[in-house]
Amino acid sequence: MMLRQQPVIRTEHHPFKTCSSFNCPICTKSVAKFKIRDKLREQFFGNSPAPFIGRFGYPNVNVGVLSPPEITEDAWLYDAPRYWASHQFQIPQIVEYRASLINSHSKSHVKSIGRMQQISLEVGMASKPVELELLLKRKPVLRMAIDSAAAPTGPAAEVKFARITSNPKIPQKVEKVFSDTDLKAAEAINYLYSSGFDENFLTRILSVGAVGLKTSRKIVPTRWSITAADDTIGKQLIKAVKNFSSCSDYQLYFGGYLGNYYAVMLFPEVWSYELFETLAGYSSYTTDYEPYEGRKSYVEQTAGGYYASRLPVLEKLQQLKRQASVLAIRVITNDYTLPLGVWVVRSAARKAMESKPMHFASREIMLDYAASFIKKKFNHGIRNVISSSKLLRNIKSQRKLSRFMPLP
Repeated sequence: MMLRQQPVIRTEHHPFKTCSSFNCPICTKSVAKFKIRDKLREQFFGNSPAPFIGRFGYPNVNVGVLSPPEITEDAWLYDAPRYWASHQFQIPQIVEYRASLINSHSKSHVKSIGRMQQISLEVGMASKPVELELLLKRKPVLRMAIDSAAAPTGPAAEVKFARITSNPKIPQKVEKVFSDTDLKAAEAINYLYSSGFDENFLTRILSVGAVGLKTSRKIVPTRWSITAADDTIGKQLIKAVKNFSSCSDYQLYFGGYLGNYYAVMLFPEVWSYELFETLAGYSSYTTDYEPYEGRKSYVEQTAGGYYASRLPVLEKLQQLKRQASVLAIRVITNDYTLPLGVWVVRSAARKAMESKPMHFASREIMLDYAASFIKKKFNHGIRNVISSSKLLRNIKSQRKLSRFMPLP
């Protein structure tokens, strides 16, 4: 199924800070472009940490690799969301890295097997950046592409000639799933995830068509593969979580990153999940929900952010060996001055789930505390969110088997 792009919050109404701000979007992009400007040329050697597959014109899309304009030892840092979040990288620092990645690409059908497809395949499967020689048809245009789903990219140009100049270091388990053309893509992704590969790496594997049945393999636009990886891993974790007992009490987790904050509430019920996304200071919101039985269709409003935020919640429940009904509320503040991709959503939700939870004796007490806490911290009301929650309505109305059973 073709995955849709992430719409979610309309950033054109998001109040940016002025140029005196550390995170000023105009200054951030201008400084990043200035630092790369004198390094742009038609021919260069670089080491690519990631492929990039476009989506416009599908099934004929741009297939390319992202690389700095020179060989650098820390090229891996240019595509390392987990590391950025764990080391508290800020927007200007991340933008500087991403603006330095030249998108060298050529147009191709998603089922074709050409030179750039092969190069992107090896870059996507490698555990370390792959050294390349690139000759472009023209000097890359100085620009920065901002996306709500994928991390930003820098200057771009069509490839005239490209070759790999080093031996790609491909992990043995990745070689295993690549060679097994009878293994379904979802099974391969879950196998690699359980082996310790993170979702960013798995996104690359999916995007370059390295896994799946032989007849089904094809390249996948990067922004679609991001959501596909989050959803695939999430569905596997849901199966495991449903085998656990429900939480014994009401728990609230809170945390955030880069101006994105999550209040995640666990209710001692069977699995279900609801996400609300809202801008601080605004009454509007977007929301999506899944019951215990799951969804039959792709989410309509919160799109990729839904699957990205659900993943850390499921990871925490698996760690706790518990299931729960989960209400997650994302508050986006003015500090989030540039959309950097759904990896920010995943990182913010993960930081929330890594926090020490607050425990409550009842649903009402937890909801009142969450509303008061968010109001005090962000001057932002969520009473309208609480009153609109499908999850809360279902919890109140559902009849439990225990009501009809005698107490021991």
